[in-house]
Amino acid sequence: MNKKTVVVLFGGQSSEHEVSRVSASTIISNINQDKYYVIPVGITKEGQWLIYNGPVENIKSGEWEKFGTPAVLSPDASHRGILKIVGNKVKTIPVDVVFPALHGLYGEDGTIQGLLELAKIPYVGCGVLASAVSMDKAFTKIIAKNAKIRQADYLLATKEEIKKKSVLSKIEKKIGYPCFVKPSNAGSSVGITKAHNYDELVKGLELAAENDRKIIIEKNITGREVECAVLGWKKARASSVGEIFSAAEFYDYDAKYNNADSKTVIPADLDEETVKEIQKTAVKIFKAVDGKGLARVDFFVESGTGRVIFNELNTLPGFTSISMYPKLWEDAGMPITLLIDELINTAFDA
Repeated sequence: MNKKTVVVLFGGQSSEHEVSRVSASTIISNINQDKYYVIPVGITKEGQWLIYNGPVENIKSGEWEKFGTPAVLSPDASHRGILKIVGNKVKTIPVDVVFPALHGLYGEDGTIQGLLELAKIPYVGCGVLASAVSMDKAFTKIIAKNAKIRQADYLLATKEEIKKKSVLSKIEKKIGYPCFVKPSNAGSSVGITKAHNYDELVKGLELAAENDRKIIIEKNITGREVECAVLGWKKARASSVGEIFSAAEFYDYDAKYNNADSKTVIPADLDEETVKEIQKTAVKIFKAVDGKGLARVDFFVESGTGRVIFNELNTLPGFTSISMYPKLWEDAGMPITLLIDELINTAFDA
């Protein structure tokens, strides 16, 4: 059997650089080495591309950069591969498929997908459009609204508008407290705050504006936080549903990655009808954004009413040891090695 050459792309210039390295380590450690020849390619925080050939542990720790060799992914479709640069010599390494383990800006937002489209190299995950509109929470909300998917009430504001008191009074009148303040383009809950009063709202808007020009102010939903994974394309299917128990007031970056008291329960203790509604809605929003390959879809189950409320969709969810996406499919009977294999196969599906 001829092995396919898979580039696992990691790191990047986003605030999720470190999480990306951990995801890549998990993918490389669990990929079927009998079926695939794996080339790790990292992008530093400064944007330099390096081919890495060494222990996978160095990727997680960040030591990999010391041993990397300069390389670029050529947008020239005649190359169909990585250009490895050693001194004055350039060597072309043919690539069959790319697995972007990149989270956040310049990885999950359609930019790397556009480069791969130019290069005519198949890749795991959503295309340019789905990646871009899913990364931008404002556009995701517009699509969800048109698809008649229930979501929290929200307002949009720009970096320039938040300096005006009229916007603050509008937020207080239409959304109220507590409310969530989010940069439109960010992942892993970076730059998100929960505002309980005017002063916290001002600070939250300023923090969100440090991460993006567009800001979402969202009504607080009291309820259970649940997640569902989607896999495939033309016949996309949903996993079982998991529940998050955050150690903090909400599931922010620190609660996700640094607080051992945060827990996930798979499967969630929900009635069958609610689970089916979550699964159906997860696939519906995935198709609405023209998703392909994979996505993790987050919801609330509202206290008192039991209503399922869509929160957001992530087109390149984490593959860390605590990440819900691979854990949800493992609960559904698909171990991570088979999951990676299916994702790669979907990349070739035209």
